[in-house]
Amino acid sequence: MASVAGGRLEKFSIGRVFSNTFSVIGRSFGPLAVIVGLFTALPALIYNFWNFSRIASLGAGGVAGMEQAALANYGITSMIAALVIFVLAFLAQAALVRATVEDLNGKSPAVGDCIQIALRRFLPAFGIGLVVFLAMAVAGFVTVIIASLIPLIGWLIGLAIIVAVAIWVLSIAVAVPVVVQERQGVFGSISRSRQLTKGSRWAIFGLFLIIGLTAMLIQGGFSLLFGLVIASAGGISSTGAAVGAVGSSLVSSIFSTVISVAIAVTYVELRRVKEGTSIDELAEIFS
Repeated sequence: MASVAGGRLEKFSIGRVFSNTFSVIGRSFGPLAVIVGLFTALPALIYNFWNFSRIASLGAGGVAGMEQAALANYGITSMIAALVIFVLAFLAQAALVRATVEDLNGKSPAVGDCIQIALRRFLPAFGIGLVVFLAMAVAGFVTVIIASLIPLIGWLIGLAIIVAVAIWVLSIAVAVPVVVQERQGVFGSISRSRQLTKGSRWAIFGLFLIIGLTAMLIQGGFSLLFGLVIASAGGISSTGAAVGAVGSSLVSSIFSTVISVAIAVTYVELRRVKEGTSIDELAEIFS
C-alpha cells in the first residue's frame, strides 16, 4: 500500500535520506565504528601501510624503479589485497544495513547480531557485487573492441553502452538491503531493487552524486596535502608511511560508512513511500 500524507502520495526525499543517514551515524556511532573498523578500516590500514612502506623503501624511483620480478610480486600482492578488501566490503555493507534498520526502529544495534546476519546473507550479497563487476567489465571490454573497429563512432557507441550499464547499476542500488531484509537471492534481489527504485532513480542519482563528489573532494584534498609533504621532505619516511596509511584508511572508511548507511536508508525510504512499510515491519523479519 502506498504511503499517503495529507491525501497526497509521498515522494522519495533526498533531504530525508540525508537527515536520517547522519542521524543513524550519530546515534549508533559505536556499533557502526566497530563494524567498519573490523571489515573496512583494519584491512585498508594493513594494506595501505604495507603499500606506503614498500614505496618508501624504494626511494626516489618508487614503483617505477622496481625490477620486473619485484614489480610482478607487487602487482599480485596488490590484486590479492584488493580482492580481500572487496569481499569484506560486502560483509560490512550487509552488517550496516541491519544496524541501520535497527537504529531507525529505535533500538541500539548489536554488533554480534549484525555480523551474524551479514554472514548468513554474504553469498547472495557478494553475488550481486560479482554481477555488477562483470557487467562493468564486459561494458568496458566491448567499448574497447568497438572503438578499435570503428575509431570515431565506436567511442560514442561505447559511451552509450557504459551509460546504459551505469543506469542499470543505479537501478539495483538497494539490492544488498533487499538480500539482507527480504532474504531473496541474487537475481530476485536485483529485480526487486529495480522495482523499488523505479520512478526515483534521478533522485537517487543526485543523492549518490553529492556523496561521491564530497568524498572525491576530501580524498583529493588529503592526497594533495600528503603529496606536498612528501615533496618537501624529499620522499616518504617511515612516519610518513604510517600517516599516509592512517589518513587514507580513515578517509575511505568514512566514505564507506556514509554510502552504506545511505543505501540502507534509501531502501527504507523507498519501502515507506512506495508500499507504506514501517521500520518495525522491516526489523520484524529477524526478531
